[in-house]
Amino acid sequence: MKHTKICIFTGARPNFIKVAPLMRAIQNAPHCEYQLVYAGVADDPTLEPSLFSDLQIPAPDVFLGVSCENLNELTAKVMESFERYLSERDIDTVIVVDDLASTMAAAIVAKKRGLRLAHLVAGTRSFDIKMPKEINRLVIDGLSDLLFTAGVDSSTIATREGAEHHKIYMVGNILMDTLRFNSYRWTRPACLNSISDGRYIVLTLNRKALLSDENHLKRLLEAMVEAAADIPIIAPLRNDALKVVSKLVKHGIQFVEPMSYLEFGFLTSHALGVITDSGNVAEEATFNRLPCITLNSYTEHIETVRQGSNVLVGEDASKLRSALTDMVEGRWKPCSLPDRWDGRTAERIVRILTGDVSYHV
Repeated sequence: MKHTKICIFTGARPNFIKVAPLMRAIQNAPHCEYQLVYAGVADDPTLEPSLFSDLQIPAPDVFLGVSCENLNELTAKVMESFERYLSERDIDTVIVVDDLASTMAAAIVAKKRGLRLAHLVAGTRSFDIKMPKEINRLVIDGLSDLLFTAGVDSSTIATREGAEHHKIYMVGNILMDTLRFNSYRWTRPACLNSISDGRYIVLTLNRKALLSDENHLKRLLEAMVEAAADIPIIAPLRNDALKVVSKLVKHGIQFVEPMSYLEFGFLTSHALGVITDSGNVAEEATFNRLPCITLNSYTEHIETVRQGSNVLVGEDASKLRSALTDMVEGRWKPCSLPDRWDGRTAERIVRILTGDVSYHV
C-alpha cells in the first residue's frame, strides 16, 4: 500500500476542534502520516494555552505566521507562505477545513501544485453570494478531489453544482467524533458554582452582521431577557461581541470570561438550552439533544433543524420570544442524531485517504 503523506491545514480555532479526531485516526493508521499547519501566529490570542491539551493533540508543526484583518491581503499572504511550505516538504494530500479565506488560499495553492485536495465539511451553502464565505465554499468545493460531507443535503448540493459522484463521500459530522471523545472529560466552570444544572441558558454571539445593527440587536436581547424570566442567561462572549452586548443590556445576562474548550463543553451540555448564531454550537446542541435557538435564517447543516434540536428564528424578536418561551416552559420538539453523526467520521475519512474502501460511503 502506498505511504500517504498528508498536510492538515487549519485557519482558525474551530478548525482544531474538527481535525483533532482526524489526527488521532491518522496516527493509528499504517502507511499514513501528517503534519498540522496553522495559518496564524504562534501567540494567537484566540488559541488559549489549554486548547491543545484539552483536545489531547499536539500543537501545530508549522505556524505560517499570517495575521491581518483584510481578507484579500490575508489570502495573498497565506498563498505565499503555504507555497513556500509545500515546496520544502514531500506532501501528496492537503486537507482543508470549512470555509475561511485562508482555507481557500491553501486550496488554490495545493491544486496549482498538482496535489490531491480534500475538503472537510464540504457542500455547505447559504446561497447568499454576498457572503465572503460563500465564495470560499464554491471555490474550495470546485477545486477539491475529495469532498467529505456531513449529510445527504450537503452531498446533494455538491452533486447539483457539478461535482463528480466519485469525489463525494458522506462521512458524517466530524464534530461528533470530538464530542464523543471528550464528553466524559468536561470540566465544570466556576460560574456554575451557585447555579444548578438545567437551570440556565447559554448565549453565544459572533456574527458581525448581527452585531453591527445595534438597535435591532437591542430588541433581540430585550426579548431574550423577557422570555427567559428568572432563568439566568450565561454569556461567555469575546471581544466585539462582549463590548456591544454589554453596552446594550444592563440586566438579565450574566457575562463570564471566555472558557476553555472543556469548560464550554460542560456549560452547553448541562444547560436548559442554547441561543446562538454559531452553526458549530447548534450541531453540539443536537448531539446533546439540547434545545437550541439559532439567530439566523439558515444553517450550514439543515439536519440540525429537520432531525435535531435546532430552531431557526432569523433575527425576528417575536419568533425568538416565542421559541424561548417554549424552551423555558418545557415545550420542545423531539429530536435525534442524523445519519452517520456517530463519532466514526474520522475513521471513514482515513479509509478513503488510504484507499482502504471498496465502496462509496
